[in-house]
Amino acid sequence: MEDFLELARENTEKDLETCGVLGAFLEHGTYYVTTLIIPKQESSSSSCEALKEEEFFAIQNERSLFPVGWIHTHPSQSCFMSSIDLHTHFSYQAMVPEAFAIVMAPTDKSRSYGIFRLSEPGGMRVLKECEESGFHPHGEPADGSPIYEHCTNVYTNTNLSKYGLRYQDMIPGNADIYIYIYELNQRFP
Repeated sequence: MEDFLELARENTEKDLETCGVLGAFLEHGTYYVTTLIIPKQESSSSSCEALKEEEFFAIQNERSLFPVGWIHTHPSQSCFMSSIDLHTHFSYQAMVPEAFAIVMAPTDKSRSYGIFRLSEPGGMRVLKECEESGFHPHGEPADGSPIYEHCTNVYTNTNLSKYGLRYQDMIPGNADIYIYIYELNQRFP
């Protein structure tokens, strides 16, 4: 996550959000995130939209990766999921039920990051039925659960070492997508 913050630093200093897509492989029923794709995007201080989504999903398919989530910054906001974030994440969690969203909020003194997911079935149902766009309030789920919650099944391992961050500045035939690959030099337990 710190590597992502470093990649986003220039945008963060300009008060612009940055987003990335997390790709993982599945082994023995567990997803392992190994790939971060930074797509071409349009950003503001309160939103970030990835462009040409079909192209980064094609990259994940070519590498046999699952789209298990996404990561983005809140450069000058607190650590929470906005209504736009909730709608973005709904698509990921509808594809991969284990999907999660990481919010990096470097200026939030109480919590600099959060790992979230929509509650099930409540939050998923609210988002599935919502037809609004942009920033807007959502009603509470009928089951009384919060719309989203902290993820309790995502673990980070800061002891894993990497060969380094490899930057592929151009996908063949496409100069709009940048891919960052973490190559682990040890197998997961």
